[in-house]
Amino acid sequence: MRSRASLLLVVLVAACSSDGPTGPGTPTALVVPPIAREFRGMWVATVANIDWPTAAGLPVGQQQSELATLFGVAEQRRLNAVVLQVRAAGDALYSSTLEPWSKSLMGAQGMNPGYDPLTLAITEAHARGLELHAWFNPFRAANLSDTANLAPAHFAKVRPDLALAYCTQLWFDPGEPEVQDHAMAVILDVVSRYAIDAVQIDDYFYPYPNGSCPGLAFPDSVSFGAYVAGGGTLARADWRRDNVNRFVERMYTEVRAASATVRVGVSPFGIWRPGSPPGVVGLDAYASIYADSRKWLQQGWLDYLAPQLYWSIGSTGQSFLALLGWWRQQNTLGRHLWPGLASYRVNDGTGSAFSPSEIPSQVSLVRESASLANGATGVLFYNASSVRGDRGGFATALTAGLFAAGALPPATPWLDAAPPPEPGLMVVESMGQLQVAISGGADVQWWLLRWRASGVWYQRLLPVSLTAPVISAAGVDGVVVTAVDRAGNASTNAVWRR
Repeated sequence: MRSRASLLLVVLVAACSSDGPTGPGTPTALVVPPIAREFRGMWVATVANIDWPTAAGLPVGQQQSELATLFGVAEQRRLNAVVLQVRAAGDALYSSTLEPWSKSLMGAQGMNPGYDPLTLAITEAHARGLELHAWFNPFRAANLSDTANLAPAHFAKVRPDLALAYCTQLWFDPGEPEVQDHAMAVILDVVSRYAIDAVQIDDYFYPYPNGSCPGLAFPDSVSFGAYVAGGGTLARADWRRDNVNRFVERMYTEVRAASATVRVGVSPFGIWRPGSPPGVVGLDAYASIYADSRKWLQQGWLDYLAPQLYWSIGSTGQSFLALLGWWRQQNTLGRHLWPGLASYRVNDGTGSAFSPSEIPSQVSLVRESASLANGATGVLFYNASSVRGDRGGFATALTAGLFAAGALPPATPWLDAAPPPEPGLMVVESMGQLQVAISGGADVQWWLLRWRASGVWYQRLLPVSLTAPVISAAGVDGVVVTAVDRAGNASTNAVWRR
């Protein structure tokens, strides 16, 4: 059995054929296969302990063990990214001077767990060849039932004039400039202090309509009145959309100023507007939560869009395939398009449960999209618990089939298109092992180590700090090391041939 630390991704690629005739004693040509590229991620939801920790107040050792297990599952399933919710509702899953500790950790908001979960997550992810994306909710503040237990450092306690009660929730008013300033400060604080690979915000901008309070208007008359008094001329709905638009644009601009390579992602509701494409019905995110997600994509205010396409292929009102094609058509700048898939719906016990074959079939359709202009080049699974539980065997089916080979996330050339230098490579055989020595590392994030053993290619993605990996020598006739930078650019291959 492979150990967790092995980071081994078995690449089921048949040995490349020789460039010419071979005979006894003639070595097979070492033709290095191209690097496979496909984004494969999973969301880890921490709000209400959905995915991690499995309960609030667990002993620290158990919290840490559970996190390591989740990342181990991602590695075993040949994923390459984890999107960790680090700010669910004005709180922090990391050490912060701006926000209190999340209650999901120790059971009470503001209680220090004695370790930094984000630091641990980055370490665990990178050791396994996984990217770590930090997921923020910029405007959700709390459930109203929790307001009595908010920590003194919570922004709704510090500035109660900027928080609004709406139905069962407390919300930071997106129309207040100081709310946007604070949310941006929180995101930039993480970008500046942690070695994350991306930031992501999801679909909570203005609150969704709530069936418990039908027809209730969002109570932002004070901020809208201030806007009008200052000479603003937009109607309230357009003003709300403009508030969200300005935040998304600002987030992209300011994260880019803080880091040349930390990517910015947005995961909106999967339908922009009913009728887009024809036949699609459902919530109008443009008019209900004031999310003009098509505009953000077409303006280039993000590096990746992960629309939540949480419907089945056979759905008539929200066709997965039709929505996938529509988003591709809107992707006029060729940004990364990585739709979210509802793996949590597989065998969920409801009348609308997905069959175990639904998610692999959706992954197949996404992969077909990748061959088209500006098509989707990867997927995100919601949620980590469904991947860990392997509902209906869908994850096992992926690992045995579509994900049998490892893959790197696609490069992001609009951030940086220059490949890093080719690394230095030395290989020494000793006692049945190959001791690999890698040198270089300027502007490098990863080493992609590949080797051919008995005609089969294998690979490991290693953090740049790991420069002396060891592999079994059995049957190995070639070793290849490629440097990969933070934008995903790959160097030329350094090759050792037995």
